[in-house]
Amino acid sequence: MGLIDMARQRAVTKKGKAPKMANVNLAKMSLKELIALQSDVEQAILAARQRERQEILAKMEELAQDAGFSINELVGGKGRGKGKASISAAKYVNPDNRSETWTGRGRKPNWLVAKLNKGSKLEDFAL
Repeated sequence: MGLIDMARQRAVTKKGKAPKMANVNLAKMSLKELIALQSDVEQAILAARQRERQEILAKMEELAQDAGFSINELVGGKGRGKGKASISAAKYVNPDNRSETWTGRGRKPNWLVAKLNKGSKLEDFAL
């Protein structure tokens, strides 16, 4: 059984009928054509996944509304990790240019690294 036949077998619509697919002889295709086909299939899969996700979300919203809720009340308003990052106050300042500050998080700024390399201590720049 070929790849196309397996895809036809799996792609059964809700009415129980397989969608019509073009007959493609993969063995006769060049590498370039196969790679292009693979890319097209991957894009089609992504589009189908997004389409199904939207359909399921619409059904969920309808069920929630029928029960007197919003979808956000049932599953939470925001997804994980998608909220605003917290803003930290500056803890260190460049004495030569007071607009250059550092919160103490992440990589040290170049001005601070240069001063530390010259023998200064981190505490010298604390606010």
